[in-house]
Amino acid sequence: MRLDHATWPEVEDYLRRNRGIILPVGSTEQHGPMGLIGTDALCAEAISQQAADKADACVAPTLCYTPAPFNTGFPGTISVSEATFSALFAEVLAGLQAQGFTRVFVLNAHGANLAPMRAVVDAGPPGQVCIKSWWDYPTVNELRRDYYGDWEGMHATPSEVAITQALYRSIPPGDAINPPRKLTPDEIKERAGDRHGSPEKHRAEFPDGRVGSHSALASPEHGASILKAATDALAADFTEFAAT
Repeated sequence: MRLDHATWPEVEDYLRRNRGIILPVGSTEQHGPMGLIGTDALCAEAISQQAADKADACVAPTLCYTPAPFNTGFPGTISVSEATFSALFAEVLAGLQAQGFTRVFVLNAHGANLAPMRAVVDAGPPGQVCIKSWWDYPTVNELRRDYYGDWEGMHATPSEVAITQALYRSIPPGDAINPPRKLTPDEIKERAGDRHGSPEKHRAEFPDGRVGSHSALASPEHGASILKAATDALAADFTEFAAT
């Protein structure tokens, strides 16, 4: 059940049997020449909704305006400050909890969201909020490794592009048929959590927006498999979390 598609009596009835809710969180930013601007939000929303269908759960509207300053050198990216995002995230959590959703499962799809969200959650009551990224699940990572190996990279990854291909449309790769520059282990470590530097520096280093990710390896068939693995894992994880 989507919260924004429900009536208040339906929500009241749901809360009599379940106090859990899934909150998808993504971003609105470039994802290379083959990736949709809303990739992160679209992945988080689809995985959350399909998992909710399996688990008879409720899904909150997706938070899609989040920090992505490094990508503002590419047209279409909308980034908000960490302070703004943290304040909004904190108020959304408080609002959900005040309405009776005392178990909030946050499904994340954007690396730069993690630090500010964890800071908000760490400052609140323990045990009421769980944060997971959809790629955290072993079954999902096994598929990512099998399909793409090191070419999964860090941004505009073939796995996330594949999910949007399965859900929406495939864009011809054009020049992206050629692999990008492969990242070194030191670069992967330094850039963890989407620490990619200034917009100008980031676009100069990665002119087509891909960060070590060979998006052209994606396919709708891969996307359907990854989506199912993430959906099944989240449904089981949420059910256990909401019951405790």
